Amino acid sequence: MSPLTLEDQVIVALRRITRAIDLHSRGLMQEINLTAPQLASLQTIARLQPITVGALAKSIHLSQATLTGILSRLESRNLVTRGRRGQDKRTVVVELTEEGQAMIKNAPSLLQDRFRRELLMLQQWEQTQMLSTLQRIASMMDAENIDASPVLSAGDVSTSSEHDTEYLNDNPVTVHDPQ
Repeated sequence: MSPLTLEDQVIVALRRITRAIDLHSRGLMQEINLTAPQLASLQTIARLQPITVGALAKSIHLSQATLTGILSRLESRNLVTRGRRGQDKRTVVVELTEEGQAMIKNAPSLLQDRFRRELLMLQQWEQTQMLSTLQRIASMMDAENIDASPVLSAGDVSTSSEHDTEYLNDNPVTVHDPQ
């Protein structure tokens, strides 16, 4: 049996990370009945409220269309309110309700507990280096502008957004023949 090539080892590591994120997201759904993007939205709203929908979308790296669906689900559960404020009635502002604040207070981390613990145990320079490496990986994969929600949400991965289709059209998959 031949050892794995560098490319194969990278693929295996990325698959493991993707699978761990998916499992954690499914665990969040079972534990608190929220997807990771919903929880990320609530946490960001709590930190920055009142916040416009556009600013929230930028802050958590989701498209406004994706965020609108998330906010509709959160609003139907009475976790957030949306309203128009100020002179420009087109601007929609989002805030947490009391139920939303209670949810945030008791919610688990978006990171896996073990990963979070071990990350916090690293020296500051190691944490910064790890973040830099992850950002570099995203950049090398041309993934900086990809809507983050499909990776973070539990559910059917066969559905793809218009942005995903656009990305795949711009970055076709090439199969390398080892011969």
